[in-house]
Order: sequence, then structure tokens, then C-alpha cells
Amino acid sequence: MKLFTFLVGVSALLIAGSAAFFSVFGLSKLFAGEALAVIIMAGSLEFGKLVAASFLYRYWSKISRWLKIYMTVGVITLVGITSAGIFGFLSNAYQGATIDFEKQTATLFYKEDRLNQLQEDKVYLKDELEQSVNALPDNYPTAKRQLREEYNPKVLEINTEILDIKQDISDLKVGLVQTGVDVGPAIYLARTFNTDIDSVVKFFIFILIFVFDPLAVMLVVAFNQALVLRENESRPSYGKTKGKRWWQLYGEKKPLLPKIKISKKLKKEESSEKLPMGRGGVKTDIEDS
Repeated sequence: MKLFTFLVGVSALLIAGSAAFFSVFGLSKLFAGEALAVIIMAGSLEFGKLVAASFLYRYWSKISRWLKIYMTVGVITLVGITSAGIFGFLSNAYQGATIDFEKQTATLFYKEDRLNQLQEDKVYLKDELEQSVNALPDNYPTAKRQLREEYNPKVLEINTEILDIKQDISDLKVGLVQTGVDVGPAIYLARTFNTDIDSVVKFFIFILIFVFDPLAVMLVVAFNQALVLRENESRPSYGKTKGKRWWQLYGEKKPLLPKIKISKKLKKEESSEKLPMGRGGVKTDIEDS
């Protein structure tokens, strides 16, 4: 029992401490202008939340109704603030892991669009060259050669740029494979459920914050309950012992008090009978001379 109570307390401490750390860190990023002040404020609120939850459990039947309402609303509100801080922390971590991936993806899309445009320009130049050459009579070979000489540098320039862009695209795809390792599970789930990565990550973040801090508060309450139960079990019991009343410990089926009174009365009568009779029929301790 003691070991289990200790495990409950350690679990409550670890989960509540983790939730507080992530929440404080997330809130400090949200209000980066006064990070130290936010850390102090959020840390004190986290500690006060756990103390308030313990106080409510231990003294629920002894405090006023308005204090119950205020402290309950305060604890629930602080749970929401902690969850918001955890959401900010996890969102920041996700953005940090995917910022390079998103940059490379955007660059890849740009390079692919540029490649398509260059290929269209190349086809357009070739068509224009063919039309210009065909428009000249066959007895103008010099003019046709000059036209080809004018268009060839343009086509070569486009071909060179196309080769460079293809090389860039290949490098970007390799980089995306290496960068995508950090967000590989999210990418796989997004493809599985036919949605985007951001929606998958938001879904998992909401699941985490739904169970994180509420579980910490419930474990703190459970730890207090375990301590109270230990105190009650270790406290000596005078009215009952293992489900029996105190007179049943002596093998009696009824309270001993009436029997004790009867026994005292009988002893008193016996003692009065043993005293000698005096004058007037009164028993005295000294005989009349």
C-alpha cells in the first residue's frame, strides 16, 4: 500500500512537472518580450493550481460554497491555460522541425514551374525558327543559315538553364528525403488519411493536451486520497475493530454496560447483607455494648 501510494505521488509529480515545464516554456515563447516575468508568473500559477486541487479535495466539506466555486473555476481555468501553453510549445516544436522541409518544398515547386516554362519557351523558339525558315524561298540558303545562327544561341541558353534547373530539382528531392525523416510519420499519416500534414499534427496535439494536464491534476487528487486513506487506516479504532463492536471482542452479543450495572448492584447488596444488625434493625459496623 505504501509503495503504491509512493508510485502515485511520483507519477503525479512527474506528469504535473512536465506539463508545467512545457506550458511555461510555450507561454514564454508567446510573450517573448517579457519571458522571465512570464516564467515566474506561470510557474507560480502551476504550483498554486496543484495546491488548490489538493485543498479542495481535503477540505471540500468544511469550506464555504463560494470558496468552492471560485477555487474550482480557478483550477479549471488554469488547466485550460496550461493546455494552451502546451499547445504553443508543441506547435513551435513542429514548426521548427518542418521549416526547412517547407522551404525546400516551396523551392522545389518554383523550380518545377520554371522548368515547365523553359521547356515551353524552347518549343516556342523551335516552332518560330521552323516557321521563319519555311517562309523563305528555297533559293535563300544564306538567309536560312543566318536565321538558324540567330536562334541557336537562344536555344542553347535555354537548354543550359534547363539542365541546371534539373540538377537543382534532383538535389532538392534528395534534401527533402533527408529532411522528411523528422516529420516522416506525419507525412505517412497525412497520405494515409488523404489530408495535409498540418491537420494531422493539430489532431495529435489536441489529443495530448486533452489528457496531459487533466491527468496531472487527477493524479494529484488521487495522491491526496491515498494519503487520507493511509491516515485513516493507521489511526486506532475504538468503536469498531475489523467490523466488530468493542463488546463483541469479548465474546458478548450485547453491550456490557447493563451487565456491569447489574453486577455492581449485586455486589452492593451482598456487602450490605454481611453488615451486623444494629438497633432499630439498622445494620452497623460496631456492635452495641
